[in-house]
Amino acid sequence: MKDASERPQGLRERKRHETSERIIEKGLKLFVKNGYEGTTLDAIAEAAGISRRTFFYYFKSKEDVLLAAHDSGLKKALGPAMLDEAPDQAPLEAVQRCLIKLASRYETKESVVFDRLMQSTEALRARKEAVFVETEQILLDAMCELWPSPARRDGLRLVAMVAMGTLRLALDKWKQNNAAHPLAYYIRQGFTLLAKQF
Repeated sequence: MKDASERPQGLRERKRHETSERIIEKGLKLFVKNGYEGTTLDAIAEAAGISRRTFFYYFKSKEDVLLAAHDSGLKKALGPAMLDEAPDQAPLEAVQRCLIKLASRYETKESVVFDRLMQSTEALRARKEAVFVETEQILLDAMCELWPSPARRDGLRLVAMVAMGTLRLALDKWKQNNAAHPLAYYIRQGFTLLAKQF
């Protein structure tokens, strides 16, 4: 049984989570309706029923709201999923399997909306690129745990870079084709194309 000091913390955390989710939900609706540039931080706060000051307790900027709206959990899941792969396979093959397993996390209607919004300004396009770099580092860190030899690090970094490039191509194809096939299909297609280049 939890003691009395733990109960308020649980309630506080639940309320914090609910407020955060409300800000994200209202923010995304405003972004879709008014565009990224046409949506103010004050409008998000008002729609969420909080003050501007309270907004900053949860997010640093409206960009952070947009990024949180898209957080499908892919970045958080990538490292553990990669570590679940067997180290007796080639790193590129292991990454392909890992990305295919995680593909469904990205396949949401919101991801298409998010992508359009992220293309709407130069600053957001740059932030989107930064997200891929962060994801690449997460992948590399996990691979270095699977294959810890320092002599392999440069090769693993190259695999992480190529894998993220392949994922980006797959995501572009998936969106261009209006999700005619599951994202995993385009990931497989990308890795097959990659294999033909060598």
